[in-house]
Amino acid sequence: MENQKLPNVTISLILGIISFIACCCSSGLGGLIFSGIALYLAKKDETLYQENPELYDNYSQLKTAKTVAIVGLVIAAITLILTIIWMISLGGFAAYMEQVRQMQEQYGA
Repeated sequence: MENQKLPNVTISLILGIISFIACCCSSGLGGLIFSGIALYLAKKDETLYQENPELYDNYSQLKTAKTVAIVGLVIAAITLILTIIWMISLGGFAAYMEQVRQMQEQYGA
């Protein structure tokens, strides 16, 4: 009988990679969401693999996906913490949004 592939490995890897991009675009929140989902799916597949390890042949890809998701989670958490510190140093959320608006006007975004 031919070995099967774990069902969520590919999507887990894709979500882990997207978390890198999302943490830069959404102050860390998007990265936290995508990497959290990727870790959940990886954990689900890891449990499935541990039940019958002889049935699956892409466990190394699962470890890679899990590592990418963890790195994305750490980067997103750092980005979120720095954003919160920046907001506090500017004087709160209203001042943060004013600063963002000024930067958009200055750089033409």
